[in-house]
Amino acid sequence: MITKFRIAALALLVAPTAFAQTTTLAATPPMGWNSWNHFAGKVDDAGVRAAADAMVSSGMKDAGYMYINIDDTWEAGRDAQGNILTNSKFPDMKALADYVHSKGLKIGIYSSPGAQTCARFEGSLDHEVQDANTYAAWGIDYLKYDLCGLRTKMKTAPDAAAASKMMVDAYKKMDAALKATGRPILYSLCQYGDDAVWRWGTSVGGNMWRTTGDINDHYSRMAEIGFSQAGLAKFAGPGHWNDPDMLEVGNGGMKVDEYRTHMALWAILAAPLLAGNDLTKMTPETLAMLTNRDVIAVDQDKAGMQGDRVSTEGPIEFWSRTLADGSNAVGIFNRQDKPLSASVDFGKIGFSGGVKARDLWLGKDLGTLPSAYTAVIPGHGVLFLKVSK
Repeated sequence: MITKFRIAALALLVAPTAFAQTTTLAATPPMGWNSWNHFAGKVDDAGVRAAADAMVSSGMKDAGYMYINIDDTWEAGRDAQGNILTNSKFPDMKALADYVHSKGLKIGIYSSPGAQTCARFEGSLDHEVQDANTYAAWGIDYLKYDLCGLRTKMKTAPDAAAASKMMVDAYKKMDAALKATGRPILYSLCQYGDDAVWRWGTSVGGNMWRTTGDINDHYSRMAEIGFSQAGLAKFAGPGHWNDPDMLEVGNGGMKVDEYRTHMALWAILAAPLLAGNDLTKMTPETLAMLTNRDVIAVDQDKAGMQGDRVSTEGPIEFWSRTLADGSNAVGIFNRQDKPLSASVDFGKIGFSGGVKARDLWLGKDLGTLPSAYTAVIPGHGVLFLKVSK
């Protein structure tokens, strides 16, 4: 549990220039693919190449997806000089990076500030500079840095404040190492929202930071994570994003309306869109959902203003995000598993009288809607609109 004492202690660690970081990297929420949700420890060189091929051939690259990210289990040990080695699944990481780059894409990798990663492979503890230099030499563009392995060491700290300082210092250390390489490497903090990371993530160089524990391919978990993001909007913006974890769209554990809720909510949250499915075996329905241009445009809106919850009524939640052109993306979510009539008052987001509306999932202009509007929302579904004067 996060205590007031721990938050106060962390506040002392955060520099006044916490948000002064360049926004060249992650000017909009990163989009791409990560191997973990579908492949976990089975990820290998061939699978990564296949994902890169599919990202291009499917049209996902054209829709804005860019990163091909290798998660845990690529690591072997270290050589006599302490340089990180890849295991047999990845015989030549530099060649793999070159291949991904040849597709016009970027490549990401994974490590931990601890001695071991979550899956108990080699971590970066005491080898931060060496590992950052290796990543740069390979041509890596993105690092997911997972707290898992450091937690054992943090337990040896004399108190909670010391443990928090150990964590913050570890993330700062890798940030300095990455910057010293001279290569732009997007820095993704994966530490599950511990110690209100949204308050200090930018001060340690984070371009994005996990705000929650791991997602899984079930509506209950996705909804628990997504709807818990209320109140965090002020901490996000160009170059530094709240990250409620990767997408599960297409992995088969949710219904179509539930996946639409997933995508719509993540877009309103200005969340990174990292697909976690098998890109080589997508149904047309999955591909259409992942590449919906209207939905992606909300997520990638250049103003970079994360949306937030406006109101709730029982299982109905009304969320809104202000967009660069003065319009709003509006999500009316039904958290009940049966269809439910829902009313929304667009006056609550500054629109008096009727609004011009577009249904983003249908890709259809709805004309003018009254300020007080009622619609039937599918169970676990969403009415996702773009509204303007």
